[in-house]
Amino acid sequence: MAQSIDKPSFFNGEHYAYWKNRMMFFIKSKDFHPWDIIEDGLFMPTRSKSEWSANDRKKMELNCKALHILFCALGPDEYAKVSSCESSKEIWDKLEVIHEGTNEVKETKIGLFNLE
Repeated sequence: MAQSIDKPSFFNGEHYAYWKNRMMFFIKSKDFHPWDIIEDGLFMPTRSKSEWSANDRKKMELNCKALHILFCALGPDEYAKVSSCESSKEIWDKLEVIHEGTNEVKETKIGLFNLE
């Protein structure tokens, strides 16, 4: 069955590396700015919402756009793991730690592969 180019790849907890790579390119292809928010993190305005500048509002909208794309791509079990996250970067990073481990775990795995 072919994957729609208009819908994000669905993630149910299996084949994370495959999903992660496809999602990165899916998001970038729709609009590169939400990917910047996922990668760099969300800038939170310090002023009250009524005092936000147009730029502040745009950044918050980009985070919401990225959140929407990510949430639409997750099955119920994966969604439950990240549903309390408030930023798209937080979701992306949490999924990465859950499915790939921390940097220390990754370095250990790389070290094991280098020993072979």
